[in-house]
Amino acid sequence: MYDFFNIKDKVIVITGGTGVLGTSMVEYLAAHGAKVAVLARNKEKGDALIEKVKSEGGEAMFLQTDVTDEAVLKQNAKDIVDKYGKIDVLINGAGGNMPGATIGPNNTIFDLKSDDFRKVVDLNLMGTVIPSIVFAEYMVKAKKGNIVNISSASALRPLTRVAGYGAAKAAVTNFTKYMAGELATKFGEDFRVNALCPGFFITEQNRTLLTNADGSYTDRGNTIIAHTPFRRFGDPEDLLGTLHYLVSDASKFVTGTVAIVDGGFDAFSI
Repeated sequence: MYDFFNIKDKVIVITGGTGVLGTSMVEYLAAHGAKVAVLARNKEKGDALIEKVKSEGGEAMFLQTDVTDEAVLKQNAKDIVDKYGKIDVLINGAGGNMPGATIGPNNTIFDLKSDDFRKVVDLNLMGTVIPSIVFAEYMVKAKKGNIVNISSASALRPLTRVAGYGAAKAAVTNFTKYMAGELATKFGEDFRVNALCPGFFITEQNRTLLTNADGSYTDRGNTIIAHTPFRRFGDPEDLLGTLHYLVSDASKFVTGTVAIVDGGFDAFSI
């Protein structure tokens, strides 16, 4: 019998691994036997996460990184291979937004700050492109590899406010499809690139945008819920089953796809 979902001893690298969603992914993957390399900026959070994973019997390491710096990422990759001997999966989870790249309800497109827009595109798009290239080199040497990019509901259709973030994530989705074809046609069928597309989840980045101090929803939060058939925001664990599918051999003939986990938001019209 095939054991498609077995990820024990797979070496999985995740950027942005100390955020709300990233932390959930790290803990889940480690609990299922993967060796997880967590890359993020915040060393204090990273060290605390690794300590928690190890206390629960998992295997993980933390490396401080900058996903827009190729030299730093190359050193990260070397350190991971030196410790674990290989890299099976890369999850590109690093991303973020900036106020100047958003258009508030009382602003117009003419209030957009081009420098902030550029920084958001750099973090989300180049912060996916550069790690993909750096880590794919090790995968090609091993003749097998799997990349999972984290997209966004804002990549599927233009949402109000998040001009820079939406444009960057739309580009990530396009790059996902490009890389899927590039790696498979040049290096063979053992290379896959897919995207996981979360709908609306409460994170540190959007908490104040979607909820009030008393926990009630803001006007924007209520609008999102009204357009989500499940009538709730996602919980971090809602992503884990789909993530497991994508990082495991259960999806070995799946590449260039976007797996949407959004409670029906993208499918709902009126």
